Amino acid sequence: MITHEVLNQPPPREGIDEFAANVPLVEAVARWGTPAFAGGVSTEADAAPPALHDLGRLVGGADFQRDAELANTNPPRLVTHDRWGVRIDEVEYDESYHRIMAAAIGAGAHTAAWADPRPGANADRAAAFHLLAQVEPGHACPVSMTHAAVATLEHAAPGLQAEWVPRLLSRTYEPGLGGDPTAPKPSALVGMAMTEKQGGSDVRANTTLAVRRPAGGIRPDWGDEYGLTGHKWFCSAPMSDAFLVLAQAPGGLSCFFVPRMLPDGTRNVFRIQRLKDKLGNRSNASSEIELDDTTAWLVGEEGRGVATIVQMVTRTRLDCVIGTAAGMRQAVAEAAWHVRHRRAFGSLLVDQPAMAAVVADLALESEAATLTSMRLARAYDVDADESELAFRRLATAVAKFQVCKRGPEHAAEALECLGGNGYTEAFPLARRYREQPLLAIWEGSGNVIALDVLRVLAREPESFMAFFDIVGEAAGEHPAFDLALAEARAVVGEVSGADAATAAFRARELTERLALVLQASLLVQHSPGAVSDAFVRSRLEGDGGSMYGALPPGVDVAAILERA
Repeated sequence: MITHEVLNQPPPREGIDEFAANVPLVEAVARWGTPAFAGGVSTEADAAPPALHDLGRLVGGADFQRDAELANTNPPRLVTHDRWGVRIDEVEYDESYHRIMAAAIGAGAHTAAWADPRPGANADRAAAFHLLAQVEPGHACPVSMTHAAVATLEHAAPGLQAEWVPRLLSRTYEPGLGGDPTAPKPSALVGMAMTEKQGGSDVRANTTLAVRRPAGGIRPDWGDEYGLTGHKWFCSAPMSDAFLVLAQAPGGLSCFFVPRMLPDGTRNVFRIQRLKDKLGNRSNASSEIELDDTTAWLVGEEGRGVATIVQMVTRTRLDCVIGTAAGMRQAVAEAAWHVRHRRAFGSLLVDQPAMAAVVADLALESEAATLTSMRLARAYDVDADESELAFRRLATAVAKFQVCKRGPEHAAEALECLGGNGYTEAFPLARRYREQPLLAIWEGSGNVIALDVLRVLAREPESFMAFFDIVGEAAGEHPAFDLALAEARAVVGEVSGADAATAAFRARELTERLALVLQASLLVQHSPGAVSDAFVRSRLEGDGGSMYGALPPGVDVAAILERA
């Protein structure tokens, strides 16, 4: 017997070009991506590379969405030994994960900007990364690390670079470790392993030891060879083909290249002790590993490990910002879809002022994060001058702090828009809610980032000058913005003149102020007036309330929702 008919449930949100549907992202690519430097572009819609529309349709399709679900409900499994008892230290993934990885690598979401360095290339690559991470964020970890590793490998020996960098630039995805020395894998993923039990972010407390081996070694053209002994407390994507690892050499903390497979086809010592049971990020394996005289090659100079690997860390921080913005876009898209199709108390939810205000406020946060991430990506292009380099040094940390800290609360509010459906694993926002806190932790949690901003203030004051030059381009467009900009400058002066304890106490305040004026500047310059005015009034002036949906009176909610 049929007990009821299913009514008033939104249809599946699939069969959508997620790129075309994301107006702020489309505009950002036209402004900062390769189309902006191609010439002859007539409209922003025409400017988008066709590949981004293709990718938008892929991730907006039912098959990709199903793979995203399967990759998280069938998490990776550690296999320490084969059936004969031989130690292999491998991780098995669901086939859905491999399909997602193949799509990401095929789209160049990892190293397209390195393979074809030109103005706008990093913004194009950021847009692709955004689209993929919007639907399935876990796979973005090895994609991001591989993107970032290229910068650090520039400090490796020429022979190592010549053999490995082309493999990182490949758009072919091959799961498994390979092992045939006569036919090495043409592609590769590279991860990193820095933190240890006793140190966490304090990597200088690392105890893993690096002992230099006699000259010659397995591959002299790869540089100086060492044996590493110790452990790493967090090592994500352990099936990557190689890792950049920090260890204590005679000259101090140093950076090393550790391949899973050695040049002769044998396995390097890389013992995976267990996989982390994480709150979210289930599709991506994170492990604890032990190294026992593990073969490694020095990258950079002994004692310069942090300085060598920091270029990788900076770019993964950028990807944390992009990934959080992608998550915010997913949250807004799902919430907006729901309220436009769900009726309650006689009308669509979107037509009810309280709900409309909530979704509009979520959209404001999402657009601000998207513009910030895309402008930052542009600063990493090959044509970046000294001013851009100085700007990105500070702006990356500032954006990482603010955007990633806002992610969890944003996901929670969007989830609530779906009511009970949002709290179930059958809908994607429960997964997103568990994912967003991770991006605030990875590559430096809030205090680490805020203290990094203080270090920039002390050591690289030119970064603050470049930052304010760029942010100040919006001066005179909104009185509240001008006031907030002046207050931010004043706080910089106060903190720079304070003692160490006072400066540390105010580090978060300083970082948040800088982030808000950066976001407001970008919105004032590039978004419609309804969007920028609402952001400035709610975030800088403090009109309205502190919760999402408590917008100031007179905000053009309908205009904001139109872009959502």
